[in-house]
Amino acid sequence: MKKAFTMMELIFVIVIVGVLSKFGVEFMAQAYKGFIFSKINNTLQGQSSSAVEFISKRLSYRIKDSVIARKSDGTYTSVSNATGSGYTILEWIGSDSDNFRGDTLPNYSSIIDLNASTASNLHSPDTDTTSLDTLIKILSQGNSSLSTSALYFIGSGSDITTSYGWTNTTPAFSTQKNVAMHPIQAGTTKKDFSSSIGVNFSGVDVFEYYKLAWTAYAIVYNTTTKELRLYYDYQPWAGESYNTTGKNIKSTPIMENVSTFKFGAIGSLIKIQVCVQSQLTGEKYSICKEKTVY
Repeated sequence: MKKAFTMMELIFVIVIVGVLSKFGVEFMAQAYKGFIFSKINNTLQGQSSSAVEFISKRLSYRIKDSVIARKSDGTYTSVSNATGSGYTILEWIGSDSDNFRGDTLPNYSSIIDLNASTASNLHSPDTDTTSLDTLIKILSQGNSSLSTSALYFIGSGSDITTSYGWTNTTPAFSTQKNVAMHPIQAGTTKKDFSSSIGVNFSGVDVFEYYKLAWTAYAIVYNTTTKELRLYYDYQPWAGESYNTTGKNIKSTPIMENVSTFKFGAIGSLIKIQVCVQSQLTGEKYSICKEKTVY
């Protein structure tokens, strides 16, 4: 006699195979979906971290009193006073750090010898304005130079609405008085700065310590394209804006698919938040990173 499966055994086997097939496929689908989510999560974590690090590194060399929040219509205020919606642009003037990096001495000393200075020439010991001019031209690809730079005296008072040139009018300054940024050029010797706007420093509160700047920076969030972009190589103290045409102002994308770009400040501390999003089967998936810059 030959043995075979009974009808009940066949039905039982078919039921078990069906159950295993149903839950096995669901298990595989869930495992695959979990893998996709994990991959997207890791990607967005890296992108958002890179974005906040990119911004914070540049903010660390800011002139702290110069930071503003701007709306797309051009209105602006101090970043500490930026309340409400619509502020999608963060701008500041950066002090030049590259000219302090080198194998020997920096190209400028950040010190003004008040006793050796005159109204026409500010004497800065151990400064080499020739090398300084050369490096600025290299960094800006020939678009900027020492003669388009400015000094900021540490300890001087400033007004965010009038002292930095954020109104983007030309000329931004017709005097060296009552401004925070003092347009300069090379002076009589390689260790001297003189005014580049046709007026000297007579009657100006000149302090011993200064920062040198040759560019402002703007982080612009486009709410339509969801792109976060950096603009640089422009001088507000010369009446320029990040979107001034015909000035060879440079820009580079920071991040795409940005769902949120927020910032705020308390005193000199600035907190930034960047959220990057992706999309999986119609579901929005977003990762946010925050950082406080001192």
